[in-house]
Amino acid sequence: MSTFCLQTSKFFASVGCSFAALALASSASTAAEIKVLTAGAFKPVVLAVVPDFEKQTGHKVTVENDTVGGLSKRIASGEAFDLAVLSPAALEPLVKNGKFADGSTQRLAKVGVGVAVKRGAPLPDISTVAAFREALVNARAVAYIDPAAGGSSGIYFSQLLDKMGIADRVKPKAVLVPGGLVAQKLVTGEADLAVHQVSEILAVPGAILVGQIPAEVQNFTVYAGGVSATARDASAARALLAAFLTPETRAMMKQKGMDAP
Repeated sequence: MSTFCLQTSKFFASVGCSFAALALASSASTAAEIKVLTAGAFKPVVLAVVPDFEKQTGHKVTVENDTVGGLSKRIASGEAFDLAVLSPAALEPLVKNGKFADGSTQRLAKVGVGVAVKRGAPLPDISTVAAFREALVNARAVAYIDPAAGGSSGIYFSQLLDKMGIADRVKPKAVLVPGGLVAQKLVTGEADLAVHQVSEILAVPGAILVGQIPAEVQNFTVYAGGVSATARDASAARALLAAFLTPETRAMMKQKGMDAP
């Protein structure tokens, strides 16, 4: 069993407890400042949870997002943080290097890759691998995360283009995004097709989710959180992490395109 899998905490044994109970437990300490580093796909969940968490605990939360690769480099280089959400594969070496508190890591959610177009544009057929392939080839410009930036969906999609045998037809018209909301490139007119994680597509008002890519070529990214080994207030950071595990948050994640891991 991996180090990551072993890093579970008694704190998470009763995940079914209400957010109100978590907030009450956290409020026993003085108000804390919590810096959260999160992968972009999980940012909508963090931003949805934070207002009530702050109101009920008195803690103040700041949120910064980056690609998983970008976050890994920042944490490895010693950037201060209190709570971080990355992929388990990225977390594991950081746990081994002592960047996270023992027993604080927890899998939170998973999300698949989807296709989007600008609101009002015709919806391409992506129901089969063949149809998805044709939609990519026929698109004027395709936006996705720059693989060099370390984003999970960009790395996977770039490899998928190679496997599908259309890299030479799609990559020359790629609109590579270093991080953030890829579907914004649809709104600005720089691309007419965007491939990104579903949760981040749904966060762009001017974009429409056509659907997830076909199951045969789908790739789900799991996200996990952990408390920094040098957190300013570990109990407050743990309370926020636990707030992502409540039934209420699980239901909200579903609406934002994410499922239980």
